[in-house]
Amino acid sequence: MAQQTIPAPVDTPKSASTGGSNRAVRPRRALRPRTVVVAAVAWLIAAVFLLPYLQMVITALRPASELRDATYLPDRFAWSNFVDVWRESNLGSNLRVTLLVAGGSTLLVLLVAIPAAYYTARVKYRGRKVFLLLVLVTQMFQPTSLLVGLYREFYQLGMLNSVWTLVLCNAAFNLAFAIWILTAYFSAIPVQLEEAAMIDGLGRGGALLRVTLPLAMPGVVTAVIFTFIAAWNEFVMGLTLSTVPESQPLTVGINSFIGNYTVQWNYLFAASVIAIVPVVVLFAFIERHVVSGLTAGSVK
Repeated sequence: MAQQTIPAPVDTPKSASTGGSNRAVRPRRALRPRTVVVAAVAWLIAAVFLLPYLQMVITALRPASELRDATYLPDRFAWSNFVDVWRESNLGSNLRVTLLVAGGSTLLVLLVAIPAAYYTARVKYRGRKVFLLLVLVTQMFQPTSLLVGLYREFYQLGMLNSVWTLVLCNAAFNLAFAIWILTAYFSAIPVQLEEAAMIDGLGRGGALLRVTLPLAMPGVVTAVIFTFIAAWNEFVMGLTLSTVPESQPLTVGINSFIGNYTVQWNYLFAASVIAIVPVVVLFAFIERHVVSGLTAGSVK
């Protein structure tokens, strides 16, 4: 009778089990010295840029009796500074005006810039390059050089101390940038996509809204964030065209804490912290769209 041989067991590589599933353990890659140095330098640069904001928050929480102390941190944090600056000033009205001006001017810029940029990108009309050059040249004009003429014009129209005056001015000064960046972005989108959509029954407007505009959304978001921030931070036109404290934007309202002989530093920085929070939140949500919009057209 032949003796049956049993095959010897074959050694299998050990695997780590996680949750009942066997997966091979991948060895961790060792950190390169160059990576460590680059990361350290990046954190150092970030700390340098964040230190002024940290100092602003600390000063906003410093009591008035400790404003002249040499210590970096106060003995106690006065959280009531934020309540006092909101209650004893026109900061609430100024914030409402700034939101209306920034939001209204951004919406107006989009309503004008999107059709203008789309037409310029798709139609090769005579004078197209001249139009783009004029759009670029308008960026060279500063609002301060036109303030006298703007003040006289809006005074004759009876539109001083109006939110809509600031909306029109901010939209006019930011329209050129929006047209320029959206023209470049629309030009980078293949026209064959729109032609295919129009073959399926869509018109020119439907192809723009359903096909081209979603693809151009990073460029649109870039125009939105830059227009919004520019209108949010505008100071000179708000100071000149709005003389009533309740109708002034937030930047002008913050300036009221700087007197001729004294400066209320704790209230000034508390109002500054309130002013930057909406912009920081907005930028945090759409930061990735801004980066992709700025790099539009760089890779073909």
